[in-house]
Amino acid sequence: MTRIALGVEYDGTDFRGWQTQQPGVRTVQECLEAALSKVANHPVAVVCAGRTDAGVHGTGQVLHFDSDARREMKSWIMGGNTNLPRDVTIKWATAVSDDFHARFSAVSRRYRYVIYNHARPPALYRNQVTWNHRPLNVTAMREAAAHLVGHHDFTAYRSVHCQAKSPLKTLHSLELYEQGKVLVLEAHANAFLMHMVRNIAGVLMKVGAGKKPPEWAKDVLEGLDRRNGAATAAPFGLYLVEIEYPEHFALPEEPLGPLWLPDRLEA
Repeated sequence: MTRIALGVEYDGTDFRGWQTQQPGVRTVQECLEAALSKVANHPVAVVCAGRTDAGVHGTGQVLHFDSDARREMKSWIMGGNTNLPRDVTIKWATAVSDDFHARFSAVSRRYRYVIYNHARPPALYRNQVTWNHRPLNVTAMREAAAHLVGHHDFTAYRSVHCQAKSPLKTLHSLELYEQGKVLVLEAHANAFLMHMVRNIAGVLMKVGAGKKPPEWAKDVLEGLDRRNGAATAAPFGLYLVEIEYPEHFALPEEPLGPLWLPDRLEA
């Protein structure tokens, strides 16, 4: 039995999220397991690093599965992609040790939330960005973001349906970058709660629009009440861009983010 790790990219627009649900509900996991099962010639069950919601995209998703089928790594990639729909792609495959676990071996995750800040909505990237028509004060948003960095109880920034055992997470960094009319919020943490990035984005956009002062982000955090925050931001602009693992697993490195955004962002 061999354990295989895969790097996967997907457009979440037409999926009801990552996790397999009832029959007839289209999910990323369901598509990948069906495609890999054809290559392996036996049922394959995959485990991912981080489950994403409906409409959320993945450019750096990592998963693993076990198989006793003898296949070259390129066969898992090419055969898998042949059987996958156009909105999911396997980018790399590598054999890993049995102690590798896509979720529990990860030491951090990185998300990017892309905001198109323009008076008129985009046509080409309407499912890849969140449109905000009000001018946003990026300086105020950065000041608000600084209040959230560190080890905190993020109860006020998670969904009421979140099933995580603990709301305590360490947000290593929360940066805002400008690329013309595009604002990119990049969040790096040891782990994230359900809707955590989208709820943070909602608060920061409310601050940026001048409806709340930057200190409000801290007030919401310390209030530990989801009802005191902003509306959850739309899923369209959210990307899971990177999962970090200990170096000894030697997983392939891939560029971050969607192809139309630079890999290295500058403030």
